[in-house]
Amino acid sequence: MSDSAVRIDGNTLHLPGEVRVRFIRTLRLPETGTHALPPGLGEFPVRRVEDYADTVPAEWRARGGVMLPVYLREAMWLSFGGTAEPAALQVGVGKVCAVSGKPWSSRLTRDPQNYVVLPRQPWLDGINSGKGTVRQFVAVPLGLGATVEGQVTGEEVWGGVQLQSFPLRDEELRAWREAELRRARSRRERTGSAGGYGGAFPMAAPPAPGAAPLASGAPGGAPRRAPAMGLGVGGSMRQEVYRDDRPLSAWAEEPAGRVFVHLVTPPEWRRITGEAPPPSPVDRAAYTRAGLPWFDYYDQDAADLSPTDALGSVQPVGDWLGDDHEPWQQPSPGQVKPLGDAPGKSVGDGDW
Repeated sequence: MSDSAVRIDGNTLHLPGEVRVRFIRTLRLPETGTHALPPGLGEFPVRRVEDYADTVPAEWRARGGVMLPVYLREAMWLSFGGTAEPAALQVGVGKVCAVSGKPWSSRLTRDPQNYVVLPRQPWLDGINSGKGTVRQFVAVPLGLGATVEGQVTGEEVWGGVQLQSFPLRDEELRAWREAELRRARSRRERTGSAGGYGGAFPMAAPPAPGAAPLASGAPGGAPRRAPAMGLGVGGSMRQEVYRDDRPLSAWAEEPAGRVFVHLVTPPEWRRITGEAPPPSPVDRAAYTRAGLPWFDYYDQDAADLSPTDALGSVQPVGDWLGDDHEPWQQPSPGQVKPLGDAPGKSVGDGDW
């Protein structure tokens, strides 16, 4: 692929290989038990770091990428809806692979697998804990040791989220496209409709209320060091991280594009961008009392990845910061819903 640029369209990151990633706000789960998938509560606003060169920390300018505002202990998930063609996507949390628990790498590996396969993987809510579950992504400050990075590596240097995409090799992609055309023709012959592949998934969230358009400038002010944020883990939920059914040789050896996602506290977001951050997350008991839906995603054909030792030993943020949960109100059975299966400026990359 010739274009290695990462771009933002609204709040969606576009990585080379037709990869689409959105960061979705959600309810934080209790840290005991295993739960249904929590709902999406709108998108996190995403901005390019280089558009705020006068107000972001110097190390952020050096790393490039994008930033988004997140509250202490706020939970998030990554949506890959809109990714139409196969791609391998690496997801790092503080440069620790969220799938394998291994250090960040510029190569794909299979044993253990260090990537998710798109669009087969519709979303990722947390680190791979194996046996059909993940542990929820939860934002915490660096320096306490509570992040995945701190617990796996013994130090907290990077924080944030890292993404890196690998397309299929050219001959593999041509074969896939030809197969998709044959399937589309077959569907039209059977149903008389155009059909399609790779549309948005049911959990796609609406844009966050009041999200401002991508800025081209920044308010004045001297740069200073911003409070750094990373991702720890919260409660467990039922979700597979799918095993790749292609040979490793099907994928490109080099990444087509990458991006560093900085996590910003709401006060720093306001100072850096001049924008109001999104309101704090809704109380989950109020959400449940209102009868709004939770989700259960079951795929009988899924091949789930096994847990890794590194990620299996990561402790939830409550073990580090104390438990601030109110009593848990379990959703009623009727609230758990079963689920089936314009480019802007490019984002600058830097040294990380």
